[in-house]
Amino acid sequence: MATMGQIWANTGSTLATLMFTYTIFRRWFPHVGDHLAPFFERLFSRFYPYIQIKFHEYSGEHFKRSEIYSGIQSYLSRDSSLRAKKLKANTTKGSKSLVLSMDDREEITDEFESVTVWWQSKKVGNTRQSFSFYPAADEKRYYMLKFHRRDREVIIERYLEHVVKEGKMIDMKNRERKLYSNTPGQNHRSQTKWSHVTFEHPASFDTLAMEEKKKEEIKNDLVKFSKSKDYYKKIGKAWKRGYLLFGPPGTGKSTMIAAMANFLEYDVYDLELTTVMDNTQLRSLLIETSTKSIIVIEDIDCSLNLTGQRKKKEEEEEEGGDEKKAVEKKMKDEGEKKESKVTLSGLLNFIDGLWSACGGERIIVFTTNFVDKLDPALIRKGRMDKHIEMSYCGFEAFKVLAKNYLDVEENELFDEIKRLLEVEEIKMTPADVGENLLPKCEGEEAETCLKRLVEALKEEKEEAKRRVEEEVEEKKRRKEKKEEMKAKKEEKKKKIEENVEEEEH
Repeated sequence: MATMGQIWANTGSTLATLMFTYTIFRRWFPHVGDHLAPFFERLFSRFYPYIQIKFHEYSGEHFKRSEIYSGIQSYLSRDSSLRAKKLKANTTKGSKSLVLSMDDREEITDEFESVTVWWQSKKVGNTRQSFSFYPAADEKRYYMLKFHRRDREVIIERYLEHVVKEGKMIDMKNRERKLYSNTPGQNHRSQTKWSHVTFEHPASFDTLAMEEKKKEEIKNDLVKFSKSKDYYKKIGKAWKRGYLLFGPPGTGKSTMIAAMANFLEYDVYDLELTTVMDNTQLRSLLIETSTKSIIVIEDIDCSLNLTGQRKKKEEEEEEGGDEKKAVEKKMKDEGEKKESKVTLSGLLNFIDGLWSACGGERIIVFTTNFVDKLDPALIRKGRMDKHIEMSYCGFEAFKVLAKNYLDVEENELFDEIKRLLEVEEIKMTPADVGENLLPKCEGEEAETCLKRLVEALKEEKEEAKRRVEEEVEEKKRRKEKKEEMKAKKEEKKKKIEENVEEEEH
């Protein structure tokens, strides 16, 4: 008795013979073949156990590449380089490395949940002779996925989603990250409002001058955010997080942003508020940002006069006392109105309004030298979720800089530097410390650089002492001037009262 395998083998052989015969018959008798085609297709599909799905490179408009095709290409690139015998290398726009993919008419297998599938790379060329500026219009490529009909549910419901998701992740990992800036004076709505260059900043948390414990805290917060898509959806919040970096100039706020971007492999959007015409344009800029990005507004206290929009009435009246100051303030306000009409309300909606939920996985960073100048509504929790103080250089931060600049981890001068930074509490920014540690000529030894830093710290101590004395003197002069002005007002008031009394008499 013939086994089931033999029966299927004989059936397959018979079908193959029929299809071959039908192909020859149709070649010589095309009109008759057209009438028999539906019959043979039904017969073949009844016994053929496999299902095929095509994914074309160009779908819809001829010259728009399919994102699904690109995702499949990225997904298969891993297995292609290991299994395929014929490969082709492409330089994809926006990718930082070569992309290896199956050559035309090549096939590889893939497994998912114990299910085997076959992927084929195919190309259909146009036989007619024609001239075209777009070769893709005449030469069409596609991927063919073949799987057994019993696995239809697994493939349709889970495997295809898995392929597209993994492909996008590979694209994101291999992409060339960018630094964007909003183009000044851009009014054409049809054109992009962002221009970009390749983001190549070398900063990392390893080279960041900061205490190790604080760096680990920030890194853990970033990792938690990047993996919390489902959690944010569960609590009903847009998938974004705000960071406020504040501290004196030179404390590494911009370097921190670059380190964050490199750590998460995010793009950076450097938003210059003074070039944004109004709230509508600000909103459209937000819409055009991509996911996995950091939106930065540096020196937020200097960008626009946002902090003055909620001043108390008494403060405004006090400012209006001096006629000259009032005129200057009016001219300044008119200039700002001409340049930009972005309001505090518009900026708040940009951060966490309804439009902020467009897209996801975004980090918004504000930097400022003077946090006290900012409106409390701008930096409250929920908008700027994490406040990070970028302070003066401490001993732990100094050791990071010494390792970076001089490749030195221990030296007898470290104790003296520690005493000056921690005991004497001398305030010097990481930027200034790094400048003193930087070798000034070829072959300059680490010892010389460390001694130069010690001298600079001692000079800073004397300079700080002098500044304190000057501040005391300045306060004293202001107090004396205020008392003098008060005395003059009292004298003037007294004279007015005397004149009124004389007129009454």
